[in-house]
Amino acid sequence: MSLTLVVVGGSLLAASGVPGLLLAWRSPWGPRITTAVTLLAAGVGGVGVFLALSGDASTHWVSGGGVGGLRLALGIDALSAFFALPVFVVGGLAVVYALRYWPARQHPRNGRRLRFSLGLLLGAMVFVTLARDAGSFLVAWEVMALAAYFALTTEESTEVRAAGWLYLLYSHVGTLAIAGFFAVLGIANGEFGLRTLATGTAPGLAFAAALLAIVGFGIKAGVMPLHSWLPAAHASAPSHVSAVMSGVMLNMGVYGLVRATSLLPVQAPVAGAVLLLGGGSALVAIVFACAQRDLKRLLAYSSIENVGIMLLGLGLALVGRSTGQPTLVVLGLSGCLFHVWNHALFKSLLFLGAGSVVHATGTRDLEAMGGLSRRQPWTAGLFVAGSVAICGLPPGNGFASELLIYLGLVRAASGSGSVWAALAAPVLAATGALAVACFVKVVGVVFS
Repeated sequence: MSLTLVVVGGSLLAASGVPGLLLAWRSPWGPRITTAVTLLAAGVGGVGVFLALSGDASTHWVSGGGVGGLRLALGIDALSAFFALPVFVVGGLAVVYALRYWPARQHPRNGRRLRFSLGLLLGAMVFVTLARDAGSFLVAWEVMALAAYFALTTEESTEVRAAGWLYLLYSHVGTLAIAGFFAVLGIANGEFGLRTLATGTAPGLAFAAALLAIVGFGIKAGVMPLHSWLPAAHASAPSHVSAVMSGVMLNMGVYGLVRATSLLPVQAPVAGAVLLLGGGSALVAIVFACAQRDLKRLLAYSSIENVGIMLLGLGLALVGRSTGQPTLVVLGLSGCLFHVWNHALFKSLLFLGAGSVVHATGTRDLEAMGGLSRRQPWTAGLFVAGSVAICGLPPGNGFASELLIYLGLVRAASGSGSVWAALAAPVLAATGALAVACFVKVVGVVFS
């Protein structure tokens, strides 16, 4: 039942922009129909997600025998449901926001295209979480990549086109790496399904699969040094698209890494690499964020920082697996997954708030803003709330997920073979301090 509901929800999301294509450019009914269908999809899919999280996660749909060992297989478990929920929530909020932010009468030539592309992007992300075979996964992944490209390049300018082409280049390099990951699974298992690597697989083959997964999914997540596409893309997209790309689409890369590492044998070098990439991304990205004058580029770099925090949690869990310490696995994976939800909420809030600011001022330049709290008190209050959360300060939701990772890193210092992992704790602390400085500057400059 849960799979059926989530499939229906994802299908409705993908089709939400289709009715608008049949209406006139300036028709106000296109956005209204898209919003109504998206909210219906969020309700139906949300029920399916909660059923899956409650334990109804055993159903699979498989189409025929496939070609060359490839099938179109769909399934749902708690991990799929966990990553699908933000798609429905943030997607619903984004289309409601777009009713006033991107009205049909002001965007007659690209409004229909944007609504169709955004709906297709949301639907494809749902099916990425449901895919259980290389065929279904790569189809959903490629549709997601192309839909994001068309949504990103809605506004026609040299800057937007350059950002779109860079995003497309990185996306296809990532897809090639993911195809290689599935090829390794096929060699080891004799089929291309998402199932645990066969026992007796050569360590070198398992390491190659892990490396391909890190590259392919790391590009989509925006992990440094695979991040170059992200700041320009998120800054150039319409703000509600930026909210979806940053708050949800980056999570698909994290989902891929969590799913892939769960299928592979534990290897200490892989755990160390994920921990290093997470810590490096978090610290370096927030340094870059502090130096930005463009409000949306600043938020884009802070997204890379938060993906780094998620990878710190995942890396800690992998360290726990490699050293036989289940406490580290629980704390690390709980912190990682909890931060996925938290980031989806506060980053989409911040991008939507930034869109309101940019819409009112006509600029993304921080130095050209100031005193907006008097003109936009609600936006200012919500932006401050999102800033508290993203800085990991209590009572913001980011504090809770980062605390779990802190506890795990401190626990690693007293474990056998995991002492080195505790070196990430000061990195996370420095990242948090710089995040506070960054967002104090933003709130002070924009709203004070």
